[in-house]
Amino acid sequence: MKFIGIEKREEGKHITRYNVTYESVDNRLKVYEMISRKKNLQTREELSAHSADSVVIIMHDETGEKVLLNREFRMPCGDFIYNFPAGLIDPGENFEQSARRELKEETGLDLVEIKDVMHESFSAVGFSNEKNICVVGVAAGEFAPSSSTMEEIEANWFTKEEVRELLQKEYFAARTQAYCYLWSRS
Repeated sequence: MKFIGIEKREEGKHITRYNVTYESVDNRLKVYEMISRKKNLQTREELSAHSADSVVIIMHDETGEKVLLNREFRMPCGDFIYNFPAGLIDPGENFEQSARRELKEETGLDLVEIKDVMHESFSAVGFSNEKNICVVGVAAGEFAPSSSTMEEIEANWFTKEEVRELLQKEYFAARTQAYCYLWSRS
């Protein structure tokens, strides 16, 4: 694969659409459509050489017997999707501050302990270079409705048995589905 260039096509409030042109191994030109949180990509290196855009919050209750899931209406899917709490890292925040803020905003819960932080990963490699940091830990407190009127979220704790049932009949974000499948069978 030989990188040719990047052309900005349209800039929105939260994402920018680009055409990335490259030459395939059989010498054919390919134009790949993508979106990014970054407003001015110009080089191949910039596609991956940037800090995380968002945080994914994987929380268990204090007993470790339940996992926290949001049931959230997601407009691009036109339906409710089970997902971990997550959100953008605001300017001036580090991932831990973002995780605490997003958890509180979406669920009303407090982040009690961070047990692990995973290396950066990509959200949707088929069409975006958005990066996240996954924070694994313990949350506690009382559930409260999302503090944003732009989000329709129902947060709850789920046991392994309940997760196995949800996996059979409900829509999930892929990363959440994979984690929940493995966790519910451990």
